Amino acid sequence: MAVPARKTSKMKKRMRRGGRGGLKTSALHLNENGVYVRNHHVAKDGSYKGKQVISK
Repeated sequence: MAVPARKTSKMKKRMRRGGRGGLKTSALHLNENGVYVRNHHVAKDGSYKGKQVISK
């Protein structure tokens, strides 16, 4: 059975479990055209990373 060599500190354990839960960051941001976009998603105007990928 695998046993850790050292005890995981409270800080390291809480950082791992918390993730981005404690940060007040939004999953939305404004792109160059002023349209709100979720991270890693295509915008409503059909653009992704500044390039038009879907025509309206």
